[in-house]
This record gives sequence, C-alpha cells and structure tokens, in this order.
Amino acid sequence: MRYLLAALNAKYIHSNLGIYSLKAYAQKRHPSVEILLGEYTINHQPGDILADIYRKKPDFLGFSCYIWNVETVRRLARDVKKILPDTAVWLGGPEVSYDAGQVLKELPGISGVMTGEGEETFSRLAGWYEAGGGEAELSHIPGLVFRAESGEIVSTGPAPLMDLDDIPFPYGGLEGLEHRIIYYESSRGCPFSCSYCLSSIDKTVRFRSLELVKAELLFFLERRVPQVKFVDRTFNCRKSHAMAIWSFISEHDNGVTNFHFEISADLLDGEMLALIGKMRPGLIQLEIGVQTTNPETLSAIRRRTDLDRLRDAVAQLKRFHNTHRHLDLIAGLPFEDMESFMRSFDDVYRMEPDELQLGFLKVLKGSHMEQMAGEYGISYGSEPPYEVLSTRWLDYGRFSG
Repeated sequence: MRYLLAALNAKYIHSNLGIYSLKAYAQKRHPSVEILLGEYTINHQPGDILADIYRKKPDFLGFSCYIWNVETVRRLARDVKKILPDTAVWLGGPEVSYDAGQVLKELPGISGVMTGEGEETFSRLAGWYEAGGGEAELSHIPGLVFRAESGEIVSTGPAPLMDLDDIPFPYGGLEGLEHRIIYYESSRGCPFSCSYCLSSIDKTVRFRSLELVKAELLFFLERRVPQVKFVDRTFNCRKSHAMAIWSFISEHDNGVTNFHFEISADLLDGEMLALIGKMRPGLIQLEIGVQTTNPETLSAIRRRTDLDRLRDAVAQLKRFHNTHRHLDLIAGLPFEDMESFMRSFDDVYRMEPDELQLGFLKVLKGSHMEQMAGEYGISYGSEPPYEVLSTRWLDYGRFSG
C-alpha cells in the first residue's frame, strides 16, 4: 500500500511537524512501507490540491486537521472519494479529535478519525492495513473512531501518551525545509490548566531526553537554518531542561539561527535571566502569554500568573536589548468588560513589548471554556475559528464595531 499524509499549512514558510513525526515513527516500525508527505497551504486552490493527491494515487490518505484548514479538508475529503473511490481516507488532529463521531456522520465517505497523539495509532493502523486485518483487530487499536461494517460508529478509547524518546528525529536530511520555519518539540503536554487551551486537557508533561535534543539542535545549527520554533507549550516549566537547552544553543551559536520559545515569564528567575542576558542579540525570541491582568479573569480561566514577577522579568529582558519580546492578550475572556480590557491593554503596553499581539477568544472543541460557555453567556462563531461574538460582559457591538 501507498500512504499519503497531507497537511494544509497556514503559510508556505510553515512546516507540519505532525506528519513528519507520524512518518518517522511508522517507518521505524514498518521500514518497507511507502509513506509520502504532501504539504500544501490554505492559499492553494482546492482543485490543485485534489489534482496532486490524484497524481500520487494513495491507497491511504490521512489529513491533519486544525481550525485554519478543516473546512478545506472536509471539501477535499468528500471529493477525493469521488475520484479515488478505493482510497481509505482518515482524519486526525485537534479539530476532529473531540467530536469524531459527529465528523463521521457528516462525512460518510471517510473511514475514520485518529484521535489524540497519533504516532503509535497511525503506526498500528498502517500495520493493520499491511496485514489485511479484519474489523475485530481494528477495534483493538486505541485512538480510533471508525465506522463499522454494520454502520455503527466504534470508539476504541484514548490513544496512548507517547514517550518522546521513542519518536525518531523527524527531519532526516532536511531537504526542502532549509528556508522554512522548522517546528520542533522537546516536551509535550502542559502543567497548567488554562480553560481556553487544549493543552490543559492532558497535564502529563513529558520531556525528550537532553542528549537527543542537543544532537538534533546541532543538526539545525550545522545547517544554519533560519529559525527553529519550539512548540513546547510552556518551555520553561522545568528549569533544568530550559537552562540546558539555552546554554547549549548559546555555546554553539552559529550567528544565524534564531530560536523561538513560548514561556511563562513569571517562572524566569535570576539565573535564567542572567543566561539570557549573555546571548547574542537575535539568538532567541520569547513569546509570553499575558492574556489579561484582571485577577478575577485569571481565576476564572484557571491561569496561575504572578503578574508582578512577570512585569519585572519583561522589564529585565528589555534592559538586555538582545531578545525580541512578544506579548499576547486575549479579548472576550470571562469577567472582562471593556473597562477591564482597556486596563489589561494599558498594563501590557506599559511593559513596552517589541510586539503586542491581540487575539480574540476562540472557544475550541474539547476545551473547558466550551463547557463553561453557557454559564459565562459566551456566544461564538459556529464555524472555525469559533471566535467570540459576545459575552455577559461585552455585547456583539463591542467586537464588531
């Protein structure tokens, strides 16, 4: 069989770590299996994507689904079955993992959905296809929701949480990625419980061993890739892990590569700040989610933040003049009326970030915020990206005007 893992990225410069990881892990288990990757963007014409898929003639087609691409994926999934009726079409990713049964009802042509972390699930699914297994064997692969021959929708339970050291380095020779953003993960999961974030569902944080991480970062440094963007949800949640990686990239700095980290600034202590202060300007950039400075809102969204420590750390980073500081705010959170939001905006603006990003609350499927939307009077869009329309504290006119 020929397998095609397809991703529709937001921009050409982006890469999709998920499909690279699935391929690397599956080929470790099944070396002879042919797995192709198809990276497209949401700016491609769907007809052009469909034609490329047709030329590749996959027996198995897997789509990676996110809020920015799921509508196009749904269209492609329907049309692929018209031109390649014998191709098994599977979906995976956060946008289909939390309502997989409904997805199968709406897309009767697809074979099933891979839910949660996909490496082990896809590997076992590929093995099932290679062996020509039956429905009974399929039902023993965790992480699947599929349509049985009887028409019944079957869920096999949650996918296993991966040991990150079991996943091979996904980038291999790096061909074709040298001038794109390289996404990399040294940990998976998040210790925090922010109600709007899917990472809060699994609080089991797992780390890739530093020996592997250092060897893989050296691979990027030796090839002088422009940017490596860590997808770790809170990179500095374990100080020893963060310090070891920051020390390594500082000691092996090639003068070109930039590393992007998403951190909690209030976890930065004096030792961590001192290390950052010695770095080459431009070696790292930091994304810091403030989201709000309203204490009642922070409590409602279950976000633990020491605002005084955050403010002091951001000020110290500014004095270094070597680190780009990107700060985030979210509009439409519970207990945040216009006056409160303006205070939050002013508080963050006074921190003098290099970039202040204002986003609107997205009520994601499977998040605690989705469960609480009724209590908070939150109305949000019916289609992706599910942005807030109104809350008990802000009416629609505030968002539309």
